[in-house]
Amino acid sequence: MNKGIYCLVIYFSKNKKIQIGKLGNSDFKKGYYVYVGSALNNLEKRISRHQSKNKKIYWHIDYLTAQEEILEIKKFITDKKLECSLAAKVNKLSDGNVSSFGCGDCNCKTHLFYFRKNPLEKIKKIKF
Repeated sequence: MNKGIYCLVIYFSKNKKIQIGKLGNSDFKKGYYVYVGSALNNLEKRISRHQSKNKKIYWHIDYLTAQEEILEIKKFITDKKLECSLAAKVNKLSDGNVSSFGCGDCNCKTHLFYFRKNPLEKIKKIKF
């Protein structure tokens, strides 16, 4: 099955201000960010797109991945719409979030979460 939800782990080595489409300028502190997304049709293609530097900027996450490398990707293979549930689980583990990021098609407050320390071990423990 090539459907699922995922977490992208991105590291900022220093504080940055980035223009995020209609959200405007956003401040990003040095640290780790976890973006929660979904692809219920062609998961591998979506993830490859996120990893590419040569792409049209379309989604909020594109503004970050155009500038910073994705350190890790945690995939959850499913055909169910669990993106918001995953975002809620990541939120509980995080040290903060970026309001209104990546959640234009749902009722979540955000899909981008901040961690002072590398969150990969915490993210790996999430189960569905």
